[in-house]
Amino acid sequence: MGQFSSKPPPSSTEHVFSSETPVRFSQDLLNALEASPETNSTRFSDLELHIQRRVAAELERLSNETSQQLSNLADSISAETPFESYADSGTSAILPNTKEETDKKHDLGRQSVQKEIDELKRKLRQRRVKEEVVGDERVEGAKESVVKCLKENDRRPLDCWKEVETFKKEVGRLEKGFLGRVWD
Repeated sequence: MGQFSSKPPPSSTEHVFSSETPVRFSQDLLNALEASPETNSTRFSDLELHIQRRVAAELERLSNETSQQLSNLADSISAETPFESYADSGTSAILPNTKEETDKKHDLGRQSVQKEIDELKRKLRQRRVKEEVVGDERVEGAKESVVKCLKENDRRPLDCWKEVETFKKEVGRLEKGFLGRVWD
């Protein structure tokens, strides 16, 4: 029962094929196959390298094509003046005719933006945005109770959940009051 092994010895180079119909190969083909240094893994790696080279070449081609299109578009956009496309359509009466008129409209836009910025700055100065939290005794008391509890339960900080919740409520109350003053 244990005399024969189920696997052939690893040094065996003999290939055995069995089929229902007789298949005959020439001795030259069999010799060439046995003498071939290629294995399935080398054929697979060669195929994989070939595919990678083709994909890299295709990506390079697409990248070059896209960069060429982008440079063509950039050239056409830079060559075109801003009002050139409207001049042909008969709307030249609407558009400024001289550089002075264009600069005047640009300055008016700049002045209105600057005026708006100054107005917002003035409104911000009127509001008291920054307030000190130190004066609230309830928040300070809740903070001290959390610190005290954490010092007492340094190995079990989760036992301080009640103090932490109280502190959160006090801070939330303070935040609501602050936001109410800021947004009013």
